[in-house]
Amino acid sequence: MAQKHGEAESYYTAGQQQQPMQYQQPPQPSYQGREYQDPKYQQAPPNYGQNFNAGPPPAQGGGDYGKQSYDQFLLTFAGFVAVSGLSLEGYSANKGFTGGGIYNSGNTFSLNTNTVVLFVFVLCVALVVSWTYFTLARLFTKQFIWITGILHIVFGIGTAVYYFIKHYYSAAVVFAVFSIFSIICFISWIPRIPFSVVMLQQTMDVAKGFGHVFLVSAIGGIASVAFGAWFSVTLVSVYVKYEPSSGGTNPACTAGTGSSGAGGCSTAKVIGLVVFITFAGYWITEWIKNTMHSIVAGVYGSWFFCAGKPGGMPKGATRGAARRSLTYSFGSICFGSLVVAIINMIRQAVSIAQSQEAGQGNMVGSILFCVLGCIIGLIEWAVQFINRYAFSHIALYGKAYIPAAKDTWKMMKNRGIDALVNDCLIGPVLTMGSTFVAYLCALLSYLYLQFTSPAYNSGGTFTPVIMAFSFLIGLQVCQVFMTPIGSGVDTVFVAMAWDPDVLKREHGDFYERVVRVYPKVQEMIHA
Repeated sequence: MAQKHGEAESYYTAGQQQQPMQYQQPPQPSYQGREYQDPKYQQAPPNYGQNFNAGPPPAQGGGDYGKQSYDQFLLTFAGFVAVSGLSLEGYSANKGFTGGGIYNSGNTFSLNTNTVVLFVFVLCVALVVSWTYFTLARLFTKQFIWITGILHIVFGIGTAVYYFIKHYYSAAVVFAVFSIFSIICFISWIPRIPFSVVMLQQTMDVAKGFGHVFLVSAIGGIASVAFGAWFSVTLVSVYVKYEPSSGGTNPACTAGTGSSGAGGCSTAKVIGLVVFITFAGYWITEWIKNTMHSIVAGVYGSWFFCAGKPGGMPKGATRGAARRSLTYSFGSICFGSLVVAIINMIRQAVSIAQSQEAGQGNMVGSILFCVLGCIIGLIEWAVQFINRYAFSHIALYGKAYIPAAKDTWKMMKNRGIDALVNDCLIGPVLTMGSTFVAYLCALLSYLYLQFTSPAYNSGGTFTPVIMAFSFLIGLQVCQVFMTPIGSGVDTVFVAMAWDPDVLKREHGDFYERVVRVYPKVQEMIHA
Protein backbone atom coordinates (compact mmCIF):
# COMPACT_ATOMS: atom_id res chain seq x y z
CA MET A 1 0.00 0.00 0.00
CA ALA A 2 1.43 3.37 -0.97
CA GLN A 3 1.95 5.97 1.72
CA LYS A 4 -0.48 8.89 1.91
CA HIS A 5 1.97 11.69 1.33
CA GLY A 6 3.44 13.34 -1.71
CA GLU A 7 4.48 16.43 -3.59
CA ALA A 8 1.03 18.02 -3.63
CA GLU A 9 -0.21 16.85 -0.23
CA SER A 10 -0.42 20.39 1.18
CA TYR A 11 -2.83 21.38 -1.59
CA TYR A 12 -5.07 18.33 -1.52
CA THR A 13 -5.32 18.14 2.29
CA ALA A 14 -5.35 21.87 3.09
CA GLY A 15 -7.91 22.79 5.72
CA GLN A 16 -8.85 19.19 6.46
CA GLN A 17 -8.35 17.29 9.68
CA GLN A 18 -6.09 14.33 9.24
CA GLN A 19 -8.36 11.54 10.39
CA PRO A 20 -9.47 8.28 8.87
CA MET A 21 -12.21 8.72 6.32
CA GLN A 22 -15.29 6.53 6.54
CA TYR A 23 -16.64 5.07 3.34
CA GLN A 24 -19.50 2.79 2.42
CA GLN A 25 -17.50 0.93 -0.18
CA PRO A 26 -19.56 0.09 -3.26
CA PRO A 27 -19.32 -3.32 -4.87
CA GLN A 28 -16.19 -3.65 -6.97
CA PRO A 29 -16.15 -4.95 -10.54
CA SER A 30 -13.69 -7.55 -11.61
CA TYR A 31 -12.86 -9.95 -14.37
CA GLN A 32 -13.07 -12.89 -12.00
CA GLY A 33 -16.78 -13.52 -12.36
CA ARG A 34 -18.02 -10.79 -9.98
CA GLU A 35 -20.50 -8.20 -11.18
CA TYR A 36 -21.77 -4.90 -9.95
CA GLN A 37 -24.63 -5.52 -7.55
CA ASP A 38 -26.40 -2.47 -8.93
CA PRO A 39 -28.16 -3.82 -12.03
CA LYS A 40 -27.44 -0.57 -13.86
CA TYR A 41 -23.75 -1.42 -13.80
CA GLN A 42 -23.91 -5.09 -14.67
CA GLN A 43 -21.60 -4.60 -17.61
CA ALA A 44 -18.54 -6.64 -18.41
CA PRO A 45 -15.25 -4.92 -19.20
CA PRO A 46 -14.41 -4.63 -22.88
CA ASN A 47 -13.30 -7.93 -24.35
CA TYR A 48 -10.15 -7.44 -26.41
CA GLY A 49 -9.01 -10.57 -28.16
CA GLN A 50 -5.59 -11.12 -29.64
CA ASN A 51 -6.91 -10.04 -33.01
CA PHE A 52 -8.90 -6.99 -32.05
CA ASN A 53 -12.23 -6.89 -33.81
CA ALA A 54 -15.06 -4.46 -33.41
CA GLY A 55 -17.36 -7.42 -33.03
CA PRO A 56 -21.08 -7.23 -32.32
CA PRO A 57 -22.50 -4.45 -30.18
CA PRO A 58 -22.78 -5.11 -26.45
CA ALA A 59 -26.15 -6.32 -25.24
CA GLN A 60 -28.23 -3.48 -23.83
CA GLY A 61 -31.63 -5.04 -23.69
CA GLY A 62 -33.42 -2.84 -26.17
CA GLY A 63 -32.77 -4.51 -29.49
CA ASP A 64 -31.82 -1.37 -31.39
CA TYR A 65 -29.23 -0.38 -28.78
CA GLY A 66 -30.49 3.22 -28.82
CA LYS A 67 -28.06 4.21 -31.56
CA GLN A 68 -28.34 7.69 -33.02
CA SER A 69 -29.05 8.30 -36.68
CA TYR A 70 -26.35 9.86 -38.81
CA ASP A 71 -28.56 10.88 -41.74
CA GLN A 72 -28.53 14.54 -40.68
CA PHE A 73 -24.74 14.62 -40.69
CA LEU A 74 -24.56 13.16 -44.19
CA LEU A 75 -27.22 15.60 -45.42
CA THR A 76 -25.31 18.52 -43.91
CA PHE A 77 -22.10 17.34 -45.53
CA ALA A 78 -23.90 16.95 -48.86
CA GLY A 79 -25.29 20.47 -48.46
CA PHE A 80 -21.82 21.82 -47.80
CA VAL A 81 -20.55 20.07 -50.93
CA ALA A 82 -23.41 21.56 -52.97
CA VAL A 83 -22.86 25.12 -51.69
CA SER A 84 -19.13 24.74 -52.21
CA GLY A 85 -19.55 23.47 -55.76
CA LEU A 86 -21.91 26.25 -56.80
CA SER A 87 -19.82 28.95 -55.15
CA LEU A 88 -16.52 27.69 -56.54
CA GLU A 89 -18.06 27.58 -60.01
CA GLY A 90 -18.93 31.26 -59.70
CA TYR A 91 -15.50 32.09 -58.29
CA SER A 92 -13.74 30.23 -61.10
CA ALA A 93 -15.87 31.86 -63.81
CA ASN A 94 -15.03 35.32 -62.48
CA LYS A 95 -11.43 34.74 -61.45
CA GLY A 96 -10.20 37.60 -63.61
CA PHE A 97 -12.44 39.97 -61.68
CA THR A 98 -11.48 38.65 -58.25
CA GLY A 99 -7.75 38.73 -58.98
CA GLY A 100 -5.04 36.14 -59.29
CA GLY A 101 -3.09 36.95 -56.13
CA ILE A 102 -2.71 39.40 -53.27
CA TYR A 103 -3.09 42.56 -55.36
CA ASN A 104 -4.76 43.83 -58.56
CA SER A 105 -8.28 42.60 -57.89
CA GLY A 106 -11.25 44.31 -59.52
CA ASN A 107 -13.43 43.19 -56.62
CA THR A 108 -13.43 46.11 -54.17
CA PHE A 109 -16.57 45.25 -52.19
CA SER A 110 -16.21 41.67 -50.88
CA LEU A 111 -13.71 38.95 -50.03
CA ASN A 112 -11.56 37.95 -53.00
CA THR A 113 -8.38 36.09 -53.91
CA ASN A 114 -6.47 38.30 -51.48
CA THR A 115 -8.45 36.60 -48.70
CA VAL A 116 -7.79 33.13 -50.11
CA VAL A 117 -4.04 33.80 -49.92
CA LEU A 118 -4.48 34.98 -46.32
CA PHE A 119 -6.26 31.78 -45.33
CA VAL A 120 -3.50 29.74 -46.98
CA PHE A 121 -0.98 31.52 -44.73
CA VAL A 122 -3.23 30.95 -41.71
CA LEU A 123 -3.51 27.23 -42.46
CA CYS A 124 0.25 26.88 -42.91
CA VAL A 125 0.91 28.63 -39.59
CA ALA A 126 -1.75 26.52 -37.84
CA LEU A 127 -0.27 23.31 -39.26
CA VAL A 128 3.36 24.10 -38.41
CA VAL A 129 2.73 25.53 -34.95
CA SER A 130 0.26 22.78 -33.98
CA TRP A 131 2.65 20.00 -34.98
CA THR A 132 5.50 21.78 -33.18
CA TYR A 133 3.33 22.02 -30.08
CA PHE A 134 2.50 18.31 -30.31
CA THR A 135 6.21 17.54 -30.66
CA LEU A 136 6.94 19.58 -27.53
CA ALA A 137 4.52 17.34 -25.64
CA ARG A 138 6.50 14.30 -26.81
CA LEU A 139 9.97 15.70 -26.07
CA PHE A 140 9.40 17.84 -22.98
CA THR A 141 6.52 16.11 -21.23
CA LYS A 142 7.39 17.29 -17.72
CA GLN A 143 7.85 20.93 -18.76
CA PHE A 144 4.94 20.91 -21.21
CA ILE A 145 2.35 22.42 -18.86
CA TRP A 146 4.66 25.27 -17.84
CA ILE A 147 5.61 25.96 -21.45
CA THR A 148 1.95 26.11 -22.46
CA GLY A 149 0.90 28.43 -19.66
CA ILE A 150 3.78 30.87 -20.12
CA LEU A 151 3.44 31.01 -23.92
CA HIS A 152 -0.31 31.53 -23.74
CA ILE A 153 -0.15 34.31 -21.15
CA VAL A 154 2.82 36.18 -22.64
CA PHE A 155 1.45 36.06 -26.17
CA GLY A 156 -2.05 37.02 -25.02
CA ILE A 157 -0.75 40.09 -23.17
CA GLY A 158 1.56 40.99 -26.06
CA THR A 159 -1.22 40.89 -28.65
CA ALA A 160 -3.57 42.87 -26.39
CA VAL A 161 -0.93 45.59 -25.99
CA TYR A 162 -0.31 45.63 -29.74
CA TYR A 163 -4.02 46.04 -30.50
CA PHE A 164 -4.23 48.89 -27.99
CA ILE A 165 -1.28 50.60 -29.69
CA LYS A 166 -2.97 50.19 -33.08
CA HIS A 167 -6.24 51.56 -31.59
CA TYR A 168 -8.08 48.36 -32.44
CA TYR A 169 -9.85 48.45 -29.09
CA SER A 170 -12.46 45.74 -29.67
CA ALA A 171 -9.82 43.03 -30.07
CA ALA A 172 -7.57 44.63 -27.43
CA VAL A 173 -10.22 44.45 -24.72
CA VAL A 174 -11.14 40.84 -25.52
CA PHE A 175 -7.51 39.67 -25.53
CA ALA A 176 -6.76 41.61 -22.33
CA VAL A 177 -9.71 40.03 -20.51
CA PHE A 178 -8.72 36.55 -21.71
CA SER A 179 -5.11 37.13 -20.61
CA ILE A 180 -6.08 38.30 -17.12
CA PHE A 181 -8.38 35.31 -16.75
CA SER A 182 -5.59 32.99 -17.94
CA ILE A 183 -3.15 34.41 -15.38
CA ILE A 184 -5.61 33.86 -12.53
CA CYS A 185 -6.36 30.32 -13.69
CA PHE A 186 -2.74 29.31 -14.19
CA ILE A 187 -1.66 30.57 -10.76
CA SER A 188 -4.47 28.56 -9.16
CA TRP A 189 -3.38 25.50 -11.16
CA ILE A 190 0.24 25.41 -9.96
CA PRO A 191 -0.37 23.05 -6.97
CA ARG A 192 -2.09 20.56 -9.30
CA ILE A 193 0.70 20.43 -11.88
CA PRO A 194 2.56 17.40 -10.36
CA PHE A 195 -0.50 15.15 -10.68
CA SER A 196 -1.20 16.37 -14.21
CA VAL A 197 2.43 15.73 -15.20
CA VAL A 198 2.16 12.11 -14.04
CA MET A 199 -1.00 11.60 -16.09
CA LEU A 200 0.56 13.23 -19.15
CA GLN A 201 3.77 11.21 -18.83
CA GLN A 202 1.84 7.94 -18.62
CA THR A 203 -0.26 8.91 -21.62
CA MET A 204 2.80 9.72 -23.71
CA ASP A 205 4.56 6.52 -22.59
CA VAL A 206 1.62 4.45 -23.81
CA ALA A 207 1.50 6.43 -27.07
CA LYS A 208 5.18 5.75 -27.69
CA GLY A 209 4.97 2.05 -26.90
CA PHE A 210 1.57 0.92 -28.17
CA GLY A 211 -0.72 1.44 -31.13
CA HIS A 212 -0.45 4.16 -33.71
CA VAL A 213 -1.41 7.18 -31.61
CA PHE A 214 1.00 9.57 -33.31
CA LEU A 215 -0.10 8.33 -36.75
CA VAL A 216 -3.74 8.99 -35.85
CA SER A 217 -2.78 12.51 -34.78
CA ALA A 218 -0.93 13.14 -38.05
CA ILE A 219 -3.75 11.80 -40.22
CA GLY A 220 -6.39 13.74 -38.30
CA GLY A 221 -4.32 16.92 -38.39
CA ILE A 222 -3.76 16.69 -42.13
CA ALA A 223 -7.48 16.00 -42.65
CA SER A 224 -8.40 19.07 -40.59
CA VAL A 225 -5.98 21.26 -42.56
CA ALA A 226 -7.32 19.93 -45.87
CA PHE A 227 -10.88 20.61 -44.79
CA GLY A 228 -9.82 24.03 -43.50
CA ALA A 229 -8.49 24.87 -46.96
CA TRP A 230 -11.72 23.68 -48.57
CA PHE A 231 -13.79 25.68 -46.08
CA SER A 232 -11.71 28.84 -46.58
CA VAL A 233 -12.03 28.78 -50.37
CA THR A 234 -15.76 28.08 -50.08
CA LEU A 235 -16.23 31.01 -47.70
CA VAL A 236 -14.52 33.42 -50.07
CA SER A 237 -16.41 31.98 -53.05
CA VAL A 238 -19.76 32.62 -51.36
CA TYR A 239 -18.88 36.30 -51.04
CA VAL A 240 -17.55 36.47 -54.60
CA LYS A 241 -20.66 34.91 -56.14
CA TYR A 242 -23.48 36.30 -54.01
CA GLU A 243 -22.31 39.59 -52.44
CA PRO A 244 -24.09 42.53 -54.14
CA SER A 245 -22.14 45.71 -54.88
CA SER A 246 -23.63 49.19 -54.59
CA GLY A 247 -22.45 50.10 -58.08
CA GLY A 248 -23.63 46.86 -59.67
CA THR A 249 -20.07 45.91 -60.61
CA ASN A 250 -20.19 42.27 -59.53
CA PRO A 251 -20.34 40.25 -62.78
CA ALA A 252 -21.42 37.14 -60.86
CA CYS A 253 -24.68 38.91 -60.01
CA THR A 254 -25.59 39.54 -63.65
CA ALA A 255 -28.31 37.13 -64.64
CA GLY A 256 -28.31 35.53 -68.05
CA THR A 257 -24.57 35.61 -68.70
CA GLY A 258 -23.95 31.90 -68.81
CA SER A 259 -22.03 30.11 -66.12
CA SER A 260 -20.57 33.32 -64.76
CA GLY A 261 -23.91 34.86 -63.94
CA ALA A 262 -25.75 33.76 -60.84
CA GLY A 263 -28.45 36.36 -60.45
CA GLY A 264 -30.30 36.82 -57.18
CA CYS A 265 -27.35 38.29 -55.26
CA SER A 266 -28.30 39.65 -51.86
CA THR A 267 -26.79 40.29 -48.46
CA ALA A 268 -29.39 37.99 -46.90
CA LYS A 269 -28.30 35.14 -49.17
CA VAL A 270 -24.65 35.70 -48.21
CA ILE A 271 -25.48 35.72 -44.50
CA GLY A 272 -27.58 32.57 -44.80
CA LEU A 273 -24.94 30.66 -46.73
CA VAL A 274 -22.11 31.80 -44.44
CA VAL A 275 -24.11 30.71 -41.40
CA PHE A 276 -24.74 27.30 -42.98
CA ILE A 277 -21.17 26.61 -44.08
CA THR A 278 -19.86 27.80 -40.70
CA PHE A 279 -22.20 25.41 -38.90
CA ALA A 280 -21.26 22.59 -41.29
CA GLY A 281 -17.59 23.42 -40.83
CA TYR A 282 -17.89 23.19 -37.06
CA TRP A 283 -19.83 19.92 -37.23
CA ILE A 284 -17.42 18.27 -39.66
CA THR A 285 -14.28 19.31 -37.76
CA GLU A 286 -15.85 18.22 -34.46
CA TRP A 287 -16.65 14.87 -36.08
CA ILE A 288 -13.02 14.52 -37.21
CA LYS A 289 -11.82 15.35 -33.71
CA ASN A 290 -14.25 13.03 -31.92
CA THR A 291 -13.60 10.17 -34.33
CA MET A 292 -9.90 10.49 -33.52
CA HIS A 293 -10.80 10.57 -29.82
CA SER A 294 -12.80 7.35 -30.14
CA ILE A 295 -10.05 5.59 -32.11
CA VAL A 296 -7.34 6.54 -29.64
CA ALA A 297 -9.61 5.64 -26.71
CA GLY A 298 -9.76 2.10 -28.09
CA VAL A 299 -5.96 1.91 -28.00
CA TYR A 300 -5.75 3.16 -24.41
CA GLY A 301 -8.59 0.87 -23.38
CA SER A 302 -6.62 -2.06 -24.80
CA TRP A 303 -3.57 -0.96 -22.82
CA PHE A 304 -5.47 -0.51 -19.56
CA PHE A 305 -7.34 -3.82 -19.63
CA CYS A 306 -4.86 -6.04 -21.50
CA ALA A 307 -1.26 -4.78 -21.20
CA GLY A 308 -0.80 -6.40 -17.78
CA LYS A 309 -2.14 -9.79 -18.86
CA PRO A 310 0.02 -12.67 -20.16
CA GLY A 311 -1.09 -12.09 -23.75
CA GLY A 312 -0.30 -8.38 -23.61
CA MET A 313 -1.77 -5.81 -25.96
CA PRO A 314 -4.11 -7.26 -28.61
CA LYS A 315 -3.01 -7.06 -32.21
CA GLY A 316 -4.78 -4.64 -34.49
CA ALA A 317 -6.19 -2.52 -31.66
CA THR A 318 -5.98 0.69 -33.69
CA ARG A 319 -7.58 -0.84 -36.78
CA GLY A 320 -10.37 -2.36 -34.72
CA ALA A 321 -11.07 0.91 -32.91
CA ALA A 322 -11.10 2.79 -36.22
CA ARG A 323 -13.48 0.27 -37.75
CA ARG A 324 -15.89 0.58 -34.84
CA SER A 325 -15.72 4.39 -34.79
CA LEU A 326 -16.46 4.60 -38.51
CA THR A 327 -19.28 2.03 -38.50
CA TYR A 328 -21.19 1.04 -35.38
CA SER A 329 -20.41 4.18 -33.33
CA PHE A 330 -20.62 6.58 -36.29
CA GLY A 331 -24.10 7.87 -35.37
CA SER A 332 -23.21 8.43 -31.71
CA ILE A 333 -20.11 10.39 -32.67
CA CYS A 334 -22.10 12.50 -35.14
CA PHE A 335 -24.71 13.32 -32.49
CA GLY A 336 -22.19 14.31 -29.83
CA SER A 337 -20.34 16.44 -32.37
CA LEU A 338 -23.59 18.19 -33.32
CA VAL A 339 -24.16 19.43 -29.77
CA VAL A 340 -20.75 21.10 -29.63
CA ALA A 341 -21.09 22.45 -33.18
CA ILE A 342 -24.31 24.28 -32.31
CA ILE A 343 -22.76 25.89 -29.23
CA ASN A 344 -19.61 26.87 -31.14
CA MET A 345 -21.72 28.35 -33.91
CA ILE A 346 -23.58 30.57 -31.44
CA ARG A 347 -20.35 31.61 -29.76
CA GLN A 348 -18.81 32.51 -33.13
CA ALA A 349 -21.80 34.73 -33.96
CA VAL A 350 -21.59 36.45 -30.57
CA SER A 351 -17.85 37.05 -31.02
CA ILE A 352 -18.36 38.70 -34.41
CA ALA A 353 -21.24 40.80 -33.06
CA GLN A 354 -19.12 41.92 -30.10
CA SER A 355 -16.29 43.03 -32.38
CA GLN A 356 -18.65 44.90 -34.69
CA GLU A 357 -20.36 46.70 -31.79
CA ALA A 358 -16.99 47.75 -30.41
CA GLY A 359 -15.84 48.86 -33.86
CA GLN A 360 -18.90 51.12 -34.10
CA GLY A 361 -18.17 52.66 -30.69
CA ASN A 362 -21.07 50.98 -28.89
CA MET A 363 -19.25 49.90 -25.73
CA VAL A 364 -22.46 48.93 -23.88
CA GLY A 365 -23.42 46.52 -26.65
CA SER A 366 -19.85 45.23 -26.82
CA ILE A 367 -19.79 44.52 -23.07
CA LEU A 368 -23.16 42.76 -23.19
CA PHE A 369 -22.03 40.53 -26.04
CA CYS A 370 -18.77 39.85 -24.17
CA VAL A 371 -20.74 38.72 -21.08
CA LEU A 372 -22.99 36.57 -23.28
CA GLY A 373 -19.89 35.05 -24.87
CA CYS A 374 -18.53 34.13 -21.43
CA ILE A 375 -21.81 32.43 -20.50
CA ILE A 376 -21.81 30.47 -23.75
CA GLY A 377 -18.18 29.56 -23.10
CA LEU A 378 -19.13 28.05 -19.73
CA ILE A 379 -21.91 26.03 -21.37
CA GLU A 380 -19.47 24.81 -24.00
CA TRP A 381 -16.98 23.80 -21.30
CA ALA A 382 -19.64 21.73 -19.52
CA VAL A 383 -20.72 20.01 -22.74
CA GLN A 384 -17.13 19.32 -23.81
CA PHE A 385 -16.39 17.95 -20.33
CA ILE A 386 -19.20 15.41 -20.63
CA ASN A 387 -18.39 14.65 -24.27
CA ARG A 388 -14.80 13.67 -23.57
CA TYR A 389 -15.73 10.86 -21.21
CA ALA A 390 -18.86 9.84 -23.11
CA PHE A 391 -16.82 9.21 -26.26
CA SER A 392 -14.27 7.19 -24.28
CA HIS A 393 -17.13 5.06 -22.97
CA ILE A 394 -18.56 4.70 -26.48
CA ALA A 395 -15.15 3.49 -27.69
CA LEU A 396 -14.88 0.91 -24.89
CA TYR A 397 -18.45 -0.38 -24.73
CA GLY A 398 -20.22 0.82 -27.89
CA LYS A 399 -23.22 2.41 -26.21
CA ALA A 400 -25.28 5.20 -27.72
CA TYR A 401 -24.22 8.75 -26.90
CA ILE A 402 -26.83 9.72 -24.28
CA PRO A 403 -26.75 6.42 -22.30
CA ALA A 404 -22.95 6.49 -22.41
CA ALA A 405 -22.84 10.06 -21.08
CA LYS A 406 -25.28 9.28 -18.26
CA ASP A 407 -23.71 5.99 -17.21
CA THR A 408 -20.14 7.25 -17.34
CA TRP A 409 -20.81 10.36 -15.28
CA LYS A 410 -22.85 8.41 -12.71
CA MET A 411 -20.16 5.77 -12.33
CA MET A 412 -17.37 8.36 -12.11
CA LYS A 413 -19.22 10.12 -9.29
CA ASN A 414 -19.89 6.84 -7.49
CA ARG A 415 -16.22 5.92 -7.70
CA GLY A 416 -15.03 9.40 -6.73
CA ILE A 417 -13.21 9.83 -10.05
CA ASP A 418 -15.03 13.11 -10.75
CA ALA A 419 -12.90 14.87 -8.12
CA LEU A 420 -9.79 13.27 -9.61
CA VAL A 421 -10.79 14.52 -13.06
CA ASN A 422 -11.37 18.06 -11.80
CA ASP A 423 -7.84 18.19 -10.44
CA CYS A 424 -6.25 17.08 -13.73
CA LEU A 425 -5.14 19.99 -15.89
CA ILE A 426 -4.53 18.22 -19.20
CA GLY A 427 -7.84 19.29 -20.76
CA PRO A 428 -7.52 22.98 -19.78
CA VAL A 429 -3.84 23.02 -20.74
CA LEU A 430 -4.53 21.64 -24.23
CA THR A 431 -7.31 24.20 -24.64
CA MET A 432 -4.86 26.90 -23.59
CA GLY A 433 -2.35 25.68 -26.16
CA SER A 434 -4.98 25.60 -28.90
CA THR A 435 -6.04 29.13 -27.98
CA PHE A 436 -2.41 30.23 -28.31
CA VAL A 437 -2.38 28.95 -31.90
CA ALA A 438 -5.72 30.70 -32.49
CA TYR A 439 -4.27 33.97 -31.11
CA LEU A 440 -1.35 33.63 -33.51
CA CYS A 441 -3.61 33.03 -36.52
CA ALA A 442 -5.86 35.97 -35.61
CA LEU A 443 -2.84 38.26 -35.25
CA LEU A 444 -1.48 37.06 -38.60
CA SER A 445 -4.77 37.91 -40.30
CA TYR A 446 -4.81 41.38 -38.72
CA LEU A 447 -1.22 42.11 -39.79
CA TYR A 448 -1.93 40.78 -43.29
CA LEU A 449 -4.92 43.10 -43.69
CA GLN A 450 -2.86 46.03 -42.43
CA PHE A 451 0.08 45.41 -44.75
CA THR A 452 -1.81 44.45 -47.92
CA SER A 453 -4.67 46.92 -47.32
CA PRO A 454 -7.19 45.31 -49.71
CA ALA A 455 -9.75 47.70 -51.18
CA TYR A 456 -12.71 45.65 -49.95
CA ASN A 457 -11.55 46.28 -46.36
CA SER A 458 -10.79 50.00 -46.71
CA GLY A 459 -13.03 50.85 -43.75
CA GLY A 460 -12.13 47.77 -41.71
CA THR A 461 -15.58 46.29 -42.37
CA PHE A 462 -14.36 42.73 -42.84
CA THR A 463 -11.59 42.77 -40.22
CA PRO A 464 -13.70 41.24 -37.38
CA VAL A 465 -15.09 38.54 -39.67
CA ILE A 466 -11.71 37.55 -41.12
CA MET A 467 -10.02 37.57 -37.70
CA ALA A 468 -12.83 35.46 -36.23
CA PHE A 469 -12.54 32.83 -38.97
CA SER A 470 -8.73 32.84 -38.69
CA PHE A 471 -9.10 32.30 -34.94
CA LEU A 472 -11.53 29.45 -35.64
CA ILE A 473 -9.18 27.76 -38.12
CA GLY A 474 -6.20 27.92 -35.76
CA LEU A 475 -8.23 26.69 -32.79
CA GLN A 476 -9.81 23.73 -34.59
CA VAL A 477 -6.61 22.59 -36.31
CA CYS A 478 -4.62 22.57 -33.07
CA GLN A 479 -7.41 20.87 -31.13
CA VAL A 480 -7.52 18.09 -33.72
CA PHE A 481 -3.75 17.59 -33.51
CA MET A 482 -3.82 17.44 -29.70
CA THR A 483 -6.90 15.20 -29.43
CA PRO A 484 -4.94 11.93 -28.94
CA ILE A 485 -3.20 13.29 -25.83
CA GLY A 486 -6.41 14.38 -24.14
CA SER A 487 -8.17 11.22 -25.29
CA GLY A 488 -5.58 9.04 -23.58
CA VAL A 489 -5.99 10.79 -20.23
CA ASP A 490 -9.79 10.76 -20.47
CA THR A 491 -9.90 7.06 -21.31
CA VAL A 492 -7.67 6.16 -18.37
CA PHE A 493 -10.07 8.01 -16.05
CA VAL A 494 -13.10 6.22 -17.52
CA ALA A 495 -11.39 2.83 -17.25
CA MET A 496 -10.37 3.59 -13.65
CA ALA A 497 -14.00 4.40 -12.83
CA TRP A 498 -15.33 1.14 -14.29
CA ASP A 499 -12.68 -1.12 -12.78
CA PRO A 500 -10.24 0.48 -10.30
CA ASP A 501 -8.92 -2.97 -9.36
CA VAL A 502 -7.19 -3.21 -12.74
CA LEU A 503 -5.22 -0.04 -12.03
CA LYS A 504 -3.77 -1.43 -8.81
CA ARG A 505 -3.39 -5.02 -9.95
CA GLU A 506 -1.96 -4.60 -13.46
CA HIS A 507 -0.47 -1.09 -13.46
CA GLY A 508 1.08 -0.94 -10.02
CA ASP A 509 3.95 1.37 -10.99
CA PHE A 510 1.58 3.93 -12.50
CA TYR A 511 -0.68 3.69 -9.45
CA GLU A 512 2.25 4.29 -7.09
CA ARG A 513 3.34 7.37 -9.05
CA VAL A 514 -0.18 8.78 -8.91
CA VAL A 515 -0.40 8.19 -5.15
CA ARG A 516 3.00 9.83 -4.66
CA VAL A 517 1.74 13.17 -6.01
CA TYR A 518 -1.97 12.74 -5.27
CA PRO A 519 -2.32 10.73 -2.04
CA LYS A 520 -6.10 11.13 -1.83
CA VAL A 521 -6.49 8.89 -4.88
CA GLN A 522 -6.49 5.95 -2.46
CA GLU A 523 -9.78 7.11 -0.96
CA MET A 524 -11.22 8.41 -4.23
CA ILE A 525 -11.09 5.02 -5.93
CA HIS A 526 -11.78 3.19 -2.66
CA ALA A 527 -8.37 1.56 -2.44
